[in-house]
Order: sequence, then C-alpha cells, then structure tokens
Amino acid sequence: SFFLMIDNTITLHQRKLESMKLLKKSLLQKMFPKSGETVPEVRFPGFTDAWEQRKLSNIAEKIYGGGTPKTAVEAYWNGKIPWIQSKDVNEDDVLSVVPQKRITEEAIANSATKLIPGNSIAIVTRVGVGKLAYMPFSYCTSQDFLSLSKLSINGMFATYAIYKMLQAAKRETQGTSIKGIPITEMLDKTISVPSDTREQEKIGTFFRNIDHTITLHQRKVEILHKLKKSL
Repeated sequence: SFFLMIDNTITLHQRKLESMKLLKKSLLQKMFPKSGETVPEVRFPGFTDAWEQRKLSNIAEKIYGGGTPKTAVEAYWNGKIPWIQSKDVNEDDVLSVVPQKRITEEAIANSATKLIPGNSIAIVTRVGVGKLAYMPFSYCTSQDFLSLSKLSINGMFATYAIYKMLQAAKRETQGTSIKGIPITEMLDKTISVPSDTREQEKIGTFFRNIDHTITLHQRKVEILHKLKKSL
C-alpha cells in the first residue's frame, strides 16, 4: 500500500508535468502570430496593435561569438567565469543553464571566447540547433554559440519568440541532417514583436511562470523516484 501510494503520487506529478508541457506548446502557437499574420489568436486584454517583423540582427546592440581556450593550459581553467557548451543547455528549458566548466580572465585574453554581459540570449548555432537560453549572469561560450546582448526588446519575450521560431524551423527540416545554422543566416531570421513593451513583458513573464511550474513538477517527479528507489 505504501509503495502504491508513492507510485500514484509519481503518476499524478508526471501527468501534471505532461499537461503543462502540452499547454506551453499550445499557447506558443496561439500567443504568437501565425506565419503571414500580424496579430496572435490569443492576447492579453487591452492590446490591439499589429505586431511587426524584426530580424535578430536588429534586436541586439551587441552580438558575440565564442571560442574554446586551450584545454592543455591549466591556468585557463577552474576559474570563476562560467563557460557554457551546447550540452549545458536544455532544449525544453530556456531558463536552466548549469555551466559545467569555468574559466579564468587569462583564458579570455588568450582565446576567441568573450565575456558576455548578463541579460543576454545564448543561441546554439552548431550541434544542438534549437537550443537557447536566457542568461541572467555574465558568461562565456564555446564557438557553438551566438549571443545577443543589449537587447532593444524585452529579454524574456525575445527568448520565447526565438525559441518558437527555432522550433518551427526544426520541424520544417525534420528528417534532414542539419549540423548547424551559419551566424549570418541566424541573424537574418525574423521574429514577430508587439510594439508595446508592456505586452512583451506580460508574454515573457507568462511563459517564464509556465516554465517554472514545469521545472517544479519535474523536480518532484525526480525526488519521488529517488525516494522510491531508496526506500
């Protein structure tokens, strides 16, 4: 009876998790305009203006690439500066980046990697296309990334708009072998943006809260599985 109760609780949280993922997927389709349209199907009250198309190159004042410091030089590694790789980014979670490695200022001075300010968006352009992350802290990346910094639109909104665009591009090329997207091609891609910054902020906050709820259920499922195994 005890283990049945644990299994039932796991199933409950698993269902809530899958339900939230489906809700997010559905709302991403409805709260952003469809291709060729200028207004979304579902909208917060009080907003009526048409959305506009903007290239990624036009939403960031600064654009950064990345690089890898020489792994053989010990003085470059185990520093205090987060250095992220594609595997540190989860495709379904734009908010949870866990840098596995950290580098030193000396590494930045002697490699192609750059120190990127916080509140930037890191987009994977090579292996792992479709992954991106909103970075609230300063960081460096490998050469697999393109980072958009000093954004002219709400950062959280931009993150989800780009996520939706990349997921659509990934679906269109399903079954084909894509090893990456050239930086010039990525910067030429467009997203739909509402002119009112309040609408941008509301949408960004809304999807961030959904992702936080998804993460909460995911953690509960993981904890319950560990508890069951231990008991």
